[in-house]
Amino acid sequence: MVREPEPAQPPAPSMLDPRVLDPQEEIVRRAGLDDRDVDQVVRVLEGLRDWREAERRTSEASRRYMKLGETDMRTLRFVIAAQHRGETVTPGAIAAHLGITSASTTKMLDRLAEAGHVRRLPHPSDRRSLAVEVSEETRRIALRSVGRSHAHRFEAVARLKPEEREVVLKFLDDLSSSGEAVVNGEPPANGEPSDPAE
Repeated sequence: MVREPEPAQPPAPSMLDPRVLDPQEEIVRRAGLDDRDVDQVVRVLEGLRDWREAERRTSEASRRYMKLGETDMRTLRFVIAAQHRGETVTPGAIAAHLGITSASTTKMLDRLAEAGHVRRLPHPSDRRSLAVEVSEETRRIALRSVGRSHAHRFEAVARLKPEEREVVLKFLDDLSSSGEAVVNGEPPANGEPSDPAE
């Protein structure tokens, strides 16, 4: 006797789907969107989530490989980029870039110098200041790890047509603006949902 195959189970509902999280549209309005539209929006949101997770794993792997923290990596990227532009980086410029105190910057640079990642040299034009440079070995390692990841991102964007890039830019600008609005406590662009009791 041939057994009938088990019917395929429907995929579990996405936790990014407002029909699951907000069925009464108390927060997320879906006027003018049919189920196919909402499904597509959810797929985009899931794609963003997956990309963020991949970026987090890549960043973590680079930090583990170089035995560095996130602030250390940001410092190295900042100094490497400045070196490529032929600019001199001071501890003050690093503190301003990271938004941390001079004392925290000094402590971090001590740690990075002790590990051989950076050198502090006399500033070429200001005797009261120091110049910070990334060691050649660290620069090579960073380019192999972080640089390769950036190259993949660049290629993915380069494969888009110019008009597609404009759509992506508009989308990312909207996302950035909405993030700022949330931080500032502003209501959604479509206004606060009305109270169902009214």
